Amino acid sequence: MDTLKSYTGVCFRGSGFPVHPSNLTTNKNSRNSYWRPTQAAVKSNFHLPMRSFEMKNRTCTEDIKCLRLITAIKTPYLPDGRFDLEAYDALVNMQIESGVEGVIVGGTTGEGQLMSWEEHIMLIAHTVNCFGGKIKVIGNTGSNSTREAIHATEQGFAVGMHGALHINPYYGKTSLDGMVAHFQSVLSMGPTIIYNVPSRTGQDIPPHVIQNLAQNTCLAGVKECVGNDRIKEYTDNRIVVWSGNDDQCHDARWGYGATGVISVASNLIPGLMRELMFGGKNPTLNSKLLPLIDWLFHMPNPIGLNTALAQLGVVRPVFRLPFVPLPLEKRIEFANLVKEIGRQHFVGTEDVQVLDDNDFFLVSRY
Repeated sequence: MDTLKSYTGVCFRGSGFPVHPSNLTTNKNSRNSYWRPTQAAVKSNFHLPMRSFEMKNRTCTEDIKCLRLITAIKTPYLPDGRFDLEAYDALVNMQIESGVEGVIVGGTTGEGQLMSWEEHIMLIAHTVNCFGGKIKVIGNTGSNSTREAIHATEQGFAVGMHGALHINPYYGKTSLDGMVAHFQSVLSMGPTIIYNVPSRTGQDIPPHVIQNLAQNTCLAGVKECVGNDRIKEYTDNRIVVWSGNDDQCHDARWGYGATGVISVASNLIPGLMRELMFGGKNPTLNSKLLPLIDWLFHMPNPIGLNTALAQLGVVRPVFRLPFVPLPLEKRIEFANLVKEIGRQHFVGTEDVQVLDDNDFFLVSRY
């Protein structure tokens, strides 16, 4: 301890290595010190991945590749804005009972962007602990910060998630080379689905980037929102792809070779979405569901879904801002859609209601 106290070294910012003053040279004509870093401090792979091969053996990439119906699960809230785990558990159980094979936890639909990372990882861990033996749990641990994406993915796999969902860096967009480097930083940790949604990120992930990344055996596939022509391009090259668009998923599955869908609508009608993905071509059912799907995406997701689940009595009518419920005329429209399709096809057991504006809680601090 005395030795440590008497040490007069300094620490070079970012390196974590103490440096003795004798290794520093000072230019009298400059106010800055110049320090030549040691080789250990500049090794690009000095920080080894925090991963467990025992953990990774719980599932393999092939187990993710074969999933046909994955629900981007909704996160319900208590009136004070905290997670309503009782309602969440009921939602996941309804998905399992209807034959859904996987859930995306904390994705766009699950409002991961409104969660702290502590909340995010906790919800992934909770889902694994309660349901991991019955359904595949895919955590949305992506970020526009590579550092955050690495850290969250390490934690997600450490708590037992079966796969990770990763988006390309948004807002602060990077080059295509930077995009590849970002994905390569997380791919080796476990089965990974890459999510391409240019309408949200402002940047498309071109096919040649995916083909480059497909050399990594941990790439399970792509959630693709650009359209079915892009899906066909991937399937022609034997790359697994899920449609990210509920309104296109039937044709993507049966006409363009998609493995299945990562769905928002299956929060509401999991049984019918399973039939759409497993039952063969069914243009009649697809046409029957399109008005509901169009209604869901009238406003940015998950506004429609949150409103619908509240009116079905499955979740409390609580919104974390900046999301707010759909206007009254759209709420009335949803009630009519439920009656047309059949209440028995929707989650929950209560009659659909048309909620008043005053029935909703809008939470700004949580």
